[in-house]
Amino acid sequence: MRVYDVTLTISPALPTWPGDPTVKVERNLKMEQGDVCNLTHLSLSAHTGTHVDAPFHFIPDGDTVENLPLKTLIGRAYVVDLPRAERITTETLQNADIPPRTRRVLFKTRNSRQWAKGATDFIENYVALTPDAAAYLVKRGVKLVGVDYLSVAPFDDVAPTHEVLLKAGVVIVEGLDLSEVAQGRYTFYCLPLKIAGSDGAPARAMLVGV
Repeated sequence: MRVYDVTLTISPALPTWPGDPTVKVERNLKMEQGDVCNLTHLSLSAHTGTHVDAPFHFIPDGDTVENLPLKTLIGRAYVVDLPRAERITTETLQNADIPPRTRRVLFKTRNSRQWAKGATDFIENYVALTPDAAAYLVKRGVKLVGVDYLSVAPFDDVAPTHEVLLKAGVVIVEGLDLSEVAQGRYTFYCLPLKIAGSDGAPARAMLVGV
């Protein structure tokens, strides 16, 4: 059994969405200064690094992150490797040979190379899903979609893809590092922080080879 940690490490160097607050990791207590322990203070967006989008992110009356079903966030998943894709469209998916009855799909693209080389700058031309691709996945019965950059949707039009997925109850996981993972079946574990009333939350995510 091999375990892959597909979570981005949270640090001030981690790229964030333009306009989002940057990550701050500061120690309020320091043992080297005579304090009884070390104590770290965090300041960050709920959509920092590897994170989960709740419906409330784009749907005003949608569920918030503490109500997401854990049974969807844990289970069999299929990693699809699309090294040449510039956008993930319906045609891309039809040619991707995703196994029937797949309920959790994780997309590995050239985005993962950014994480492999320790990228610190946000890129706008990342690979993302078009709204028609999102609708195709919903029609296939997919319940969780994971991507290897900070948004499932294109930078120039973020709402439609999110809305198609979230209105259908599909859980979105963004910011996965799939650089060391090959295409195939895995068991996926993704546990977002249980934050009351939040539109999303950072998560620890892993894949276990099956």
